[in-house]
Amino acid sequence: STSRVPGSNEADFHTNLGLQVSQHEDVDIPNRRVLITGATGLLGRAVYKEFNENSWHAVGCGYRRARPKFEQVNLLDSDAVHVIIQDFQPHVIVHCAAERRPDVVESQPDAASQINVSAAGNLAKEAVGVGAFLIYISTDYVFDGTNPPYKENDIPNPLNLYGKTKLEGEKAVLENNEGAAVLRIPILYGEVERLDESAVTIIFDKVQYSNKSANMDHWQQRFPTNVKDVASVCRQLAEKRMLDPSVKGTFHWSGNEQMTKYEMACAIADAFNLPSSHLRPSFNVEDYPGAFEVVDLIFKCASLNTNFN
Repeated sequence: STSRVPGSNEADFHTNLGLQVSQHEDVDIPNRRVLITGATGLLGRAVYKEFNENSWHAVGCGYRRARPKFEQVNLLDSDAVHVIIQDFQPHVIVHCAAERRPDVVESQPDAASQINVSAAGNLAKEAVGVGAFLIYISTDYVFDGTNPPYKENDIPNPLNLYGKTKLEGEKAVLENNEGAAVLRIPILYGEVERLDESAVTIIFDKVQYSNKSANMDHWQQRFPTNVKDVASVCRQLAEKRMLDPSVKGTFHWSGNEQMTKYEMACAIADAFNLPSSHLRPSFNVEDYPGAFEVVDLIFKCASLNTNFN
């Protein structure tokens, strides 16, 4: 009997792209293999699509929303992680899975540390075992925002627990896998399944209810970045690494348009032809209980800009 390669039956995916694939048709599976964790999330979906459409055999894994498109894997189950990696033998692993919601991290710190730190360290070890290149997705929140722009070798100083767990995750990855890459990225947007998948699109709630005034943060400078661009960077990083083993370490990537949440809200209102007069710019961090005064998180992306499109 033949064993099933995870993700090899991709008829549903190709049908969604308008490429009709018969159940009996032989599908030419590319020989470059990539495993994407968190493939059901906003970034993970984009990373899966980017690799899948560029001659990679991509397998995505998720947990609650995994079936039927992706493999269901609990990343806290080290045996399950070992099995999928040993079975699939990926050349590259892109670790997108994380607890990214700061309020959940604060209320469930142990659970957040398990996924953001322990699971990352275990993946790093498993990647070494099969010779896979691991890309760990991290965040601009490892910095405090007081001295931008931030280079890859600047000393982190996270202000909230989310940033702290992601920084600990970086350390766990690089301590267990010296050939891994850490890719720090900022606030993301893209094709969402729910508005709350992105800190950008969730602003739409305040924009659409124009009968109620809304104070919007106009002091924290952010660089909203499209997940498609991050996905392209991940693929280019992987392909460059296949040719050059010196591609490793820490990288920064972000969009180049600087905006506050107030400016994002106004841009969303303009894009949807909605009124924005009810949106009020706020310059006071005290208006946001539980917020952290991260003022400006601009990245210097010189390392990636030199090498990639």
